[in-house]
Amino acid sequence: MSDFRVLSPTMLASPQIGPADVVEAAGQGVSLIINNRPDGESPGEPQGPEIEAAARKAGLDYLAIPIVGAGFGEPQVEAMQQAIGNANGKVLAYCRSGTRSTLLWSLAQARAGEDIDAIAATARQAGYDVSPVRAAMDALSAQSKS
Repeated sequence: MSDFRVLSPTMLASPQIGPADVVEAAGQGVSLIINNRPDGESPGEPQGPEIEAAARKAGLDYLAIPIVGAGFGEPQVEAMQQAIGNANGKVLAYCRSGTRSTLLWSLAQARAGEDIDAIAATARQAGYDVSPVRAAMDALSAQSKS
């Protein structure tokens, strides 16, 4: 059973998914799956190519924006913001626990000029804490307003 968590009406975050979760996501109106997990991070779990194949089979778009131990950079934040903005339906982003996906979504939302407190509250309601990237969110938000 999936653990899709609602970040917005068009954005979901999830811990690691499998092919059956892809089918469920399609049934919930997801049009794009974003993989924020690097291949090989946990060899016993489904890897990107397996999830991509399942997504394509279900008629969904797939995009890999891996987040490694070095953390988040401007290229990942920009890629996430563009992917969300260009999606034709709901987006499901996943990683090991959903935390990296939620943090990257939070940064992308801040970069887009969304209210930071609302972003943090939404993430908290979904079970995620954005405090590790709060300073970056503040900086991105300030940049979006200048």
